[in-house]
Amino acid sequence: MWPFVSSLRVANPATDSRALPAARPEPLQCLLLAATLMLSSLSFDLQAAQVYRHVDANGNVVFSDQPAGGSKVQLTPLSVVPSTESLPPRRSTPSRVTSSSSSESTRTRAPAVDVAFRGYTTFTIQSPSNEETLQTGQAGNLAVRLGIEPKLRPEDKVRVTVDGAPSQSAMHSTVFMVPALERGKHVIQAELLDSTGRVRQTSEPKVVYVQRASVNLPRNPNNPANAGGG
Repeated sequence: MWPFVSSLRVANPATDSRALPAARPEPLQCLLLAATLMLSSLSFDLQAAQVYRHVDANGNVVFSDQPAGGSKVQLTPLSVVPSTESLPPRRSTPSRVTSSSSSESTRTRAPAVDVAFRGYTTFTIQSPSNEETLQTGQAGNLAVRLGIEPKLRPEDKVRVTVDGAPSQSAMHSTVFMVPALERGKHVIQAELLDSTGRVRQTSEPKVVYVQRASVNLPRNPNNPANAGGG
């Protein structure tokens, strides 16, 4: 049953000339350690096995599975120590938890809109020319023509200002009529508005001079002196 145990023999330092050096551990301790290690490799039930200690005539200690003349050795039950090698960490998957409030805010938030304005390469007053004079016969009615390149887009509008004030509402047009300008000097400018009504481009100003007949002239029908003439 224990074939290897019968062959175990411990040298007695007092009688055996081949005793181990004094610096080495006690043979009995080494033998017990070796027996314990070998017992740990057996696959049968350790509780059913039994080891006996014998001492021969020369004082040598022998371990055997034969009980005759020997003393029973109490073996300490072996403890199984689980491996300390840890498994590789699991790769966690981020949870996709969305609160109802954040989802609602996402649904109600207006998408970002690119409101970058595409300007025009040409935006100028072609007529009248700068420092042009409006003759008396025109009664202060000024025609304004614009040059716009590329073509005016449908969402954009234009208005004409006289001395910094809009002369009329913005329109999708390049031709305007400014009526009944007072005599004297005026500054004309054009403004381009986007779909939100914001001014995006402004033309170079043009100066015009307006000549109008004095109401005090005898032949002027607007002369107050001629109101009751007969």
